[in-house]
Amino acid sequence: MMRFILPLVIFLVLAGFLYKGLGLNPREVPSPFIDKPAPIFNLVELQDPSKSFTPADMKGKVWLFNLWASWCVSCREEHPLLLDLMQQNIVPIVGLDYKDKREAAEAWLNKAGNPYLLNVFDVEGRIGIDYGVTGVPETFVIDKQGIIRYKQIGPVTSENLREKILPLVAELQRK
Repeated sequence: MMRFILPLVIFLVLAGFLYKGLGLNPREVPSPFIDKPAPIFNLVELQDPSKSFTPADMKGKVWLFNLWASWCVSCREEHPLLLDLMQQNIVPIVGLDYKDKREAAEAWLNKAGNPYLLNVFDVEGRIGIDYGVTGVPETFVIDKQGIIRYKQIGPVTSENLREKILPLVAELQRK
Protein backbone atom coordinates (compact mmCIF):
# COMPACT_ATOMS: atom_id res chain seq x y z
CA MET A 1 0.00 0.00 0.00
CA MET A 2 2.82 2.45 0.94
CA ARG A 3 4.41 1.67 -2.41
CA PHE A 4 1.50 3.43 -4.14
CA ILE A 5 0.83 6.24 -1.71
CA LEU A 6 4.38 7.66 -1.60
CA PRO A 7 4.66 8.14 -5.40
CA LEU A 8 1.15 9.65 -5.44
CA VAL A 9 2.08 12.13 -2.68
CA ILE A 10 5.31 13.08 -4.49
CA PHE A 11 3.37 13.54 -7.74
CA LEU A 12 0.76 15.76 -6.05
CA VAL A 13 3.44 17.94 -4.41
CA LEU A 14 5.28 18.40 -7.73
CA ALA A 15 2.00 19.10 -9.54
CA GLY A 16 1.20 21.77 -6.93
CA PHE A 17 4.55 23.50 -7.45
CA LEU A 18 4.14 23.40 -11.23
CA TYR A 19 0.60 24.76 -11.01
CA LYS A 20 1.74 27.65 -8.81
CA GLY A 21 4.62 28.37 -11.20
CA LEU A 22 2.26 28.68 -14.16
CA GLY A 23 0.60 31.64 -12.48
CA LEU A 24 3.81 33.61 -12.02
CA ASN A 25 4.86 36.47 -14.29
CA PRO A 26 8.25 35.65 -15.88
CA ARG A 27 9.12 39.36 -15.96
CA GLU A 28 8.85 39.50 -12.16
CA VAL A 29 11.82 37.43 -11.16
CA PRO A 30 12.51 37.83 -7.45
CA SER A 31 15.78 39.64 -7.05
CA PRO A 32 18.12 39.15 -4.10
CA PHE A 33 19.01 42.85 -4.47
CA ILE A 34 15.58 44.20 -3.47
CA ASP A 35 15.83 46.11 -0.17
CA LYS A 36 19.63 45.95 -0.30
CA PRO A 37 22.10 48.78 -1.03
CA ALA A 38 22.75 49.32 -4.72
CA PRO A 39 26.19 47.97 -5.63
CA ILE A 40 28.79 50.74 -5.70
CA PHE A 41 30.75 51.51 -8.85
CA ASN A 42 32.64 54.38 -10.38
CA LEU A 43 32.39 54.67 -14.17
CA VAL A 44 33.13 57.36 -16.71
CA GLU A 45 30.25 59.14 -18.36
CA LEU A 46 29.41 58.10 -21.89
CA GLN A 47 29.26 61.58 -23.42
CA ASP A 48 32.03 63.09 -21.30
CA PRO A 49 34.78 60.60 -20.36
CA SER A 50 36.49 63.27 -18.26
CA LYS A 51 33.61 62.95 -15.74
CA SER A 52 32.73 59.94 -13.65
CA PHE A 53 29.62 58.82 -11.77
CA THR A 54 28.98 56.72 -8.70
CA PRO A 55 25.55 55.89 -7.21
CA ALA A 56 26.54 57.92 -4.14
CA ASP A 57 26.15 61.00 -6.38
CA MET A 58 22.37 60.37 -6.27
CA LYS A 59 22.11 60.12 -2.45
CA GLY A 60 19.02 61.99 -1.28
CA LYS A 61 17.16 61.39 -4.57
CA VAL A 62 14.85 58.68 -5.81
CA TRP A 63 16.09 57.63 -9.24
CA LEU A 64 15.85 55.04 -11.97
CA PHE A 65 18.90 53.11 -13.14
CA ASN A 66 18.28 51.84 -16.67
CA LEU A 67 20.67 49.40 -18.37
CA TRP A 68 20.49 49.64 -22.15
CA ALA A 69 22.54 49.22 -25.32
CA SER A 70 22.37 50.53 -28.87
CA TRP A 71 22.23 46.95 -30.18
CA CYS A 72 19.27 46.03 -27.94
CA VAL A 73 15.96 45.73 -29.81
CA SER A 74 13.85 45.71 -26.62
CA CYS A 75 15.58 48.90 -25.48
CA ARG A 76 14.13 50.62 -28.54
CA GLU A 77 10.64 49.58 -27.41
CA GLU A 78 10.95 51.32 -24.05
CA HIS A 79 12.87 54.36 -25.33
CA PRO A 80 9.81 56.55 -26.17
CA LEU A 81 8.40 55.93 -22.69
CA LEU A 82 11.69 56.93 -21.09
CA LEU A 83 11.74 60.10 -23.22
CA ASP A 84 8.19 60.96 -22.06
CA LEU A 85 9.15 60.25 -18.45
CA MET A 86 12.20 62.51 -18.75
CA GLN A 87 10.07 65.33 -20.20
CA GLN A 88 7.61 65.02 -17.29
CA ASN A 89 10.53 65.53 -14.88
CA ILE A 90 9.08 63.05 -12.36
CA VAL A 91 12.23 61.09 -11.61
CA PRO A 92 15.83 61.30 -12.85
CA ILE A 93 16.99 58.41 -15.01
CA VAL A 94 20.63 57.36 -15.05
CA GLY A 95 21.55 55.13 -17.97
CA LEU A 96 24.21 52.46 -18.12
CA ASP A 97 25.33 51.66 -21.65
CA TYR A 98 25.95 47.92 -21.35
CA LYS A 99 28.55 46.00 -23.39
CA ASP A 100 28.38 48.49 -26.23
CA LYS A 101 30.61 50.61 -28.42
CA ARG A 102 30.80 54.24 -27.33
CA GLU A 103 30.33 55.54 -30.89
CA ALA A 104 27.25 53.38 -31.48
CA ALA A 105 25.69 54.45 -28.17
CA GLU A 106 26.30 58.14 -28.83
CA ALA A 107 24.90 57.81 -32.37
CA TRP A 108 21.77 56.06 -31.04
CA LEU A 109 21.14 58.78 -28.42
CA ASN A 110 21.71 61.53 -30.99
CA LYS A 111 19.21 59.88 -33.35
CA ALA A 112 16.51 58.71 -30.92
CA GLY A 113 16.86 61.31 -28.17
CA ASN A 114 18.46 61.15 -24.76
CA PRO A 115 16.09 60.48 -21.83
CA TYR A 116 18.91 60.24 -19.29
CA LEU A 117 20.22 62.69 -16.73
CA LEU A 118 23.55 61.07 -17.59
CA ASN A 119 24.90 57.82 -18.97
CA VAL A 120 27.80 55.74 -17.77
CA PHE A 121 29.72 53.39 -19.99
CA ASP A 122 30.38 49.74 -19.08
CA VAL A 123 32.00 48.07 -22.06
CA GLU A 124 32.89 44.89 -20.15
CA GLY A 125 29.52 44.44 -18.40
CA ARG A 126 31.03 44.18 -14.90
CA ILE A 127 28.40 46.43 -13.33
CA GLY A 128 25.61 44.39 -14.88
CA ILE A 129 27.02 41.33 -13.14
CA ASP A 130 27.14 43.21 -9.82
CA TYR A 131 23.44 44.13 -10.24
CA GLY A 132 22.40 40.61 -11.24
CA VAL A 133 21.40 41.63 -14.76
CA THR A 134 20.20 38.80 -16.96
CA GLY A 135 19.97 40.93 -20.12
CA VAL A 136 19.12 44.43 -21.25
CA PRO A 137 16.99 46.34 -20.75
CA GLU A 138 16.61 46.23 -17.01
CA THR A 139 15.54 49.10 -14.78
CA PHE A 140 16.00 49.57 -11.05
CA VAL A 141 14.16 51.96 -8.74
CA ILE A 142 16.63 53.23 -6.14
CA ASP A 143 15.53 55.21 -3.09
CA LYS A 144 17.05 58.25 -1.38
CA GLN A 145 19.33 56.09 0.77
CA GLY A 146 20.67 54.14 -2.22
CA ILE A 147 18.55 51.04 -1.59
CA ILE A 148 17.15 49.07 -4.55
CA ARG A 149 13.36 48.94 -4.17
CA TYR A 150 12.28 47.44 -7.51
CA LYS A 151 13.75 45.67 -10.52
CA GLN A 152 12.06 45.63 -13.91
CA ILE A 153 13.33 42.86 -16.17
CA GLY A 154 12.77 43.62 -19.83
CA PRO A 155 11.46 46.82 -21.35
CA VAL A 156 9.53 49.32 -19.28
CA THR A 157 5.94 49.40 -20.52
CA SER A 158 3.25 52.01 -20.01
CA GLU A 159 1.40 49.45 -17.86
CA ASN A 160 4.25 48.76 -15.43
CA LEU A 161 5.15 52.44 -15.35
CA ARG A 162 1.56 53.34 -14.41
CA GLU A 163 0.90 50.42 -12.05
CA LYS A 164 4.25 49.81 -10.33
CA ILE A 165 7.14 52.15 -11.06
CA LEU A 166 5.51 55.60 -10.79
CA PRO A 167 3.43 54.78 -7.67
CA LEU A 168 6.57 53.40 -6.00
CA VAL A 169 8.59 56.47 -7.03
CA ALA A 170 5.88 58.78 -5.61
CA GLU A 171 5.79 56.82 -2.34
CA LEU A 172 9.58 56.89 -2.00
CA GLN A 173 9.75 60.61 -2.78
CA ARG A 174 7.30 61.33 0.07
CA LYS A 175 9.56 59.59 2.61
